[in-house]
Amino acid sequence: MQQRSTRQRAAIVDLLEDVGEFRSAQQLHELLTTKGSTVGLATVYRAMQALTESGDVDVLRAGDGEALYRRCVRRAHHHHLVCRTCGTAIEIDGPGVEAWAATVGAAHGFTEIDHTVELFGTCGSCGAGAPD
Repeated sequence: MQQRSTRQRAAIVDLLEDVGEFRSAQQLHELLTTKGSTVGLATVYRAMQALTESGDVDVLRAGDGEALYRRCVRRAHHHHLVCRTCGTAIEIDGPGVEAWAATVGAAHGFTEIDHTVELFGTCGSCGAGAPD
């Protein structure tokens, strides 16, 4: 189903273009409010759901289960390497993961295997300031 283009949705998409890290709907709403937008939190949640379903935005779950969103460069299946400290995210391919998932699924009689793999660590910039 095609989503209607609205001023609010356009503001959210524009914001996502400027934000490189994964952010929660609440964080996105706060950024919009700071920029003077009157977009409501419920609208942000609905927009993020629609953008996720259309493949325009990736979603991952934080350690506490909260959904975090980011507009990705590639629409093709990919994974992320995410810094725990600053939230920087890098899109990565995982051919070994793809093969492993297919093999494990087939070994158990499953087909149409889908998966999500996210790697979390500390980026070089954040790690440079860490004590040894």
